[in-house]
Amino acid sequence: MTISVWRYSHLALAVSSFLLLILASVTGIILAFEPILQETQPYRVEGFSDIRLAQTLPVLKKNFSEISELTVDAHGFMQLTGRSADGKNLTVYVDPRTGSILGKPTPQSEFFQWVTALHRSLFLKEIGRFFIGLTAFLLVLITVSGTALIIQRQRGLKRFFTRIVRDNFAQYYHVVLGRLSLIPIFVIALSGTYLSLARFELVGSTKIMSSDVDLDAIQSKPKRQLADIPVLQRTKLADVQSIEFPFSDDVEDYYTLKLNDRELTVNQVTGDILTETPYPTATLLTNLSLDLHTGRGNAVWAIILAIAAGNILFFIYSGFVITFRRRANRVRNNYTADESRVIILVGSENGSTFQFARLVQDQLLKQGQKVYLAELNQHTTFPNAEHLIVLTATYGLGDAPTNASRFATLLSKQQQGRSVRYSVVGFGSRSYPDFCKFAFEVNQLLSKQSWAIPLVDIHTVNDKSPDDFSLWAEAWSQQADLLITVSADQLNAKEIPLETLTVTANSRTAQSDGTFLLRLRTKRLRNVASGDLLAIYPANDHRERLYSIGVVDKELQLSVRLHPYGLGSGFLHALTPGQTLQARIVSNTHFHFPQEAPAVVMISNGTGIAPFLGMVSENRRNVPCHLYCGFRSTASFAKYQKFLEMSQAEQKVARLHLAFSREGTKQYVSDLIASDATFIADVLATRGVLMICGSLAMQKDVLALLEEVCQNKLGNSVSLYQSHGQILMDCY
Repeated sequence: MTISVWRYSHLALAVSSFLLLILASVTGIILAFEPILQETQPYRVEGFSDIRLAQTLPVLKKNFSEISELTVDAHGFMQLTGRSADGKNLTVYVDPRTGSILGKPTPQSEFFQWVTALHRSLFLKEIGRFFIGLTAFLLVLITVSGTALIIQRQRGLKRFFTRIVRDNFAQYYHVVLGRLSLIPIFVIALSGTYLSLARFELVGSTKIMSSDVDLDAIQSKPKRQLADIPVLQRTKLADVQSIEFPFSDDVEDYYTLKLNDRELTVNQVTGDILTETPYPTATLLTNLSLDLHTGRGNAVWAIILAIAAGNILFFIYSGFVITFRRRANRVRNNYTADESRVIILVGSENGSTFQFARLVQDQLLKQGQKVYLAELNQHTTFPNAEHLIVLTATYGLGDAPTNASRFATLLSKQQQGRSVRYSVVGFGSRSYPDFCKFAFEVNQLLSKQSWAIPLVDIHTVNDKSPDDFSLWAEAWSQQADLLITVSADQLNAKEIPLETLTVTANSRTAQSDGTFLLRLRTKRLRNVASGDLLAIYPANDHRERLYSIGVVDKELQLSVRLHPYGLGSGFLHALTPGQTLQARIVSNTHFHFPQEAPAVVMISNGTGIAPFLGMVSENRRNVPCHLYCGFRSTASFAKYQKFLEMSQAEQKVARLHLAFSREGTKQYVSDLIASDATFIADVLATRGVLMICGSLAMQKDVLALLEEVCQNKLGNSVSLYQSHGQILMDCY
């Protein structure tokens, strides 16, 4: 399968370094506990960060006969080297406030020494340090490429921390934990890289050159007590790395203060600063990198580093799981593209859409059909194709998946030599603003091809919903006369039991192709909304027929065209009031009335008006609704006229536009849209919503017209408004 540059780079970097990353992560987790254990030692005193040298040095001088050096480690433990009052040599931790001995330093445990050596150099000295440094640098690149992939997945930097669509355990937590541990892992990688560069002296000098003291210029007056020396008064003990004490009371011996950012020499008699040497930037960065990489002196950061290192191990595991799953998605075909009757083209960034494609392929193969499955980027001429099925996800900011990026170009260059009936299914998540945008674009591209004939309306699948996919499978099976079923085992779908509905009215029709209204009563009306679908089984077998529902006066209303020998329409037409039927109501949330829209334009022809009648009936907030309807004649409209005129009087319908194809000027609903193009553009520009319900032929004409309106008046493609939920369709 085609793979993006970022994904390929991310994978290649991970594969090339995973063994050393595992080793570095495991040892890093262990070493993170050393500073945590050190923090539990009782050698740091309360208020340490506020203690000044002018407070502690006089106390120490009083308690110890001789002090040669004083050091302060990253944990805030103060260690003194000198002699006690009775002349014994000491190296002890002391209390800077009282001078009392708190304990004796102990060497690093042999275990931590061994783990440290393994972590730093693999016991290979300089060669090992080079490989560890290289691994740290590769981790930087892995982090950068991983961040780019998350940004692409989340469709923009601003959506970096928005909800993540859950694909599977490995995929989901690879992204979730990646976002949470991004900063600490990047810090680990960057600091480790810098420490390696510093080790090999590739980032500038870290050597501190002490300034020579001019002994002839040293003054012996005025004499000050330690507590009165200004530099000692303003220097905090927390800013000190070490202090070298004078060897004697001679004025030419002085204090050497090594602070966190500079080195000072101080006259022990007058307190004058003899020299001041700032540390080079490389030294400061090295010390900072060491603090950040090891967590020394901060137990909380050490814990974060341990968790981050653990996450690296999980990323290695989950990354390989994701990779193996993608490899499992490699396409296998029993038939060639030239001999196949059904062509299935897939657009998928992470491979999950292939699960649905293979389900369709397998079921059609079992029925003896010659099927060819490929990526959208493998589109070519298919000499024997009769059906084209496109299953595609959307990637990034409404973009094509990587394996579908060249489809538009290929489609324009490679025309089919015969008519092919097509169907498009979009996969995505409604939590993203560009829901299934690329699928809508593909549908638009196909609708413009002279050889392409729509079989069913474009369908969308939200968060891989088996119910959404089964809606398409049922519609396609009905039109293609080839059965595709979606079982609970195949896509974890739950079987929905049938319920009993009672017929309350049936207007019937005397014409063989006329339209009739059917009203039904159900016990669970609370869970039904206009725009949902009624699934019936006229022959009590697998053959299912779907009809759009309008909820009017607490009853379900269907507007049905009677087709000669139609299985579903014939069954419904024969029903009489009082009769019952077994059916199921299918939630169709993407075609419900948009409550927050400033205006709604409803476009229908013939039987497509049924859900709109229900929506108008329930428009209690009087949202401006503009209804564009196409009928054959005034007689066809008569059955709806009274209801719609009453709705206008109640301001539930703002305007009613009618087109009659066999009377008067003989207009179609697309002609009404063309005459109101400016108004339609204004509705879209102000975040209004267009709803289209009716035949696919009508939908194709209306969408072609809307494409012109959007391009000429708004400067955007119609697919933009489709993906943003401003153009909703339920056509057949």
